[in-house]
Amino acid sequence: MWARSWQMRQSGGSRIYTWNKSRTKKARPGKGLLAVVAQLSNAVVRAVLVIVVICTPSLLLPAASPDSAQVVVLVALFAGLFTFSEYASRYPGLIEFRDAPPFNRVRAIGIFATLFLLSLAAGAPDGPQTLSLIVNATGLVLAHALDFSYSPIWLLQVFLPETASNGDLTLLRAMGGLSFLIGLVTIVIFAILMRLKGWPNRNSSFNVWVNLPTFDPTAGGDVVARLTRDARVNLILGFTLPFLMPVLASYGIENLDVSIASSSQLMVWMVSLWSFLPVSLLMRGMAMGRIAHMITERRKQIVRDLVEQGALASA
Repeated sequence: MWARSWQMRQSGGSRIYTWNKSRTKKARPGKGLLAVVAQLSNAVVRAVLVIVVICTPSLLLPAASPDSAQVVVLVALFAGLFTFSEYASRYPGLIEFRDAPPFNRVRAIGIFATLFLLSLAAGAPDGPQTLSLIVNATGLVLAHALDFSYSPIWLLQVFLPETASNGDLTLLRAMGGLSFLIGLVTIVIFAILMRLKGWPNRNSSFNVWVNLPTFDPTAGGDVVARLTRDARVNLILGFTLPFLMPVLASYGIENLDVSIASSSQLMVWMVSLWSFLPVSLLMRGMAMGRIAHMITERRKQIVRDLVEQGALASA
């Protein structure tokens, strides 16, 4: 079966369109069905994992009220349905790097580890288990090492009211130390995988439309310059958010008249988001910088090939 298509190539300052004729194989119905089933099953597994991650603090910590448990379940179901719809569709949606593992997997493991360990630390006073005590002690050691004037750990105390007890302040600092360590480990693991495996993949093309649905490569300007600019913006925001988020969150807590000291689950979520959002921005900045580097190297390779072809033609 023959297939024809238009291809565009750029030569100098003009665009040249060529008509290509190639032989393609007829797809078998069975293979298409298997691909659809595999995609749907993959979407279901991801949706279930998202629900488990969101429900982790509720499963490990006592709920402040029955209404809070219902809210968590509704949020988890909504997030699971959203994840299923994103990964079950062939077209891009809102999730970035959907077809470029292990970007989203590393982020999911990082937020799950953060929620799980912080929940253990928050539940240590009620149940002095060995694992909880070890986690709490590790967080306190890290918090003591990173606690200096106007450091991110030091700024976490604005989450608590002035009347908070020393126990609540110690628990918050321990959570901050743990979340800071997990975020640092998450970034290092992604950097190592990106370096060793040549992320996204040396042997396959990178689909910008699917993996960066909010980035329009035809909006104007050079794609590499825009990707580099976005990468720098994400890196700057990732470094500054740990300092800005406690200050901004304190205004919201005062206006809503909410005390995170009264709810261990709320404290776990606040500290987890405090570390997860900067880590996500830093990883996104690293990823976009990597893509800009790949496009630059590809352009250089095309120029070298054209130079070699011109040299062979002249010889």
